Amino acid sequence: MTVRPHALIAALALAALLVPPAGAKDLPEKLRVATTVYQELMDLPDGEVPGGLIEGARCIAVIPSVIKGAFGIGGRRGRGALSCRMEDGSFSPPAFVTIGGASLGLQIGGSSTDLVLFFMTERGARALLRTEFTLGGDAAVAAGPVGRSAQASTDISLKAEIYSYARARGLFAGVSVEGAHLGVDDKSNQRYYGQRLWGDEIVFDGIVPKVPEEAKRFQEVLENGR
Repeated sequence: MTVRPHALIAALALAALLVPPAGAKDLPEKLRVATTVYQELMDLPDGEVPGGLIEGARCIAVIPSVIKGAFGIGGRRGRGALSCRMEDGSFSPPAFVTIGGASLGLQIGGSSTDLVLFFMTERGARALLRTEFTLGGDAAVAAGPVGRSAQASTDISLKAEIYSYARARGLFAGVSVEGAHLGVDDKSNQRYYGQRLWGDEIVFDGIVPKVPEEAKRFQEVLENGR
């Protein structure tokens, strides 16, 4: 299928309109929702995310309500939070990230999906923090294993750099999100923490003026699963 440049631009514009820029008052609620999404992933009724994957994850991103809209050519857009393990094993204060991209083909309608990404290498997380990158292009991404049997049957030496889970309706499932663009949301980080901070300062060095209560709760849930 040949895609004209103006059609692709329109799709990306659609994606941006689906999730408008966040105001400072919206960001605490975004973190609270992200916390709930991660708790619900950990409480899967039909099994669990393999412990080896959770323990081996260098960083975790939780992006609630990734919105997809389409009319012929579609776009998707979402905003969430990323936290990484620090030297003492605890999780850092969260940095805000965005996900977006265009989808091609005959389509119409919209959907909302909760997305959780486990970064298994520091390289992948640092690449994200330096510049926007493409899942599956700049970093290998795979559908995350689900269920208690996955603990034994899945190779948790983890050949992929990122494992992904999504919930569109009902239960979570491992899904492929190749082609999506992920990047740091510098404006939201500045609004939330009250000063300009680079993403790696937040998630690798823990440099923030103050950690708000909802951010502390997000860290706690990533560390303990609840």
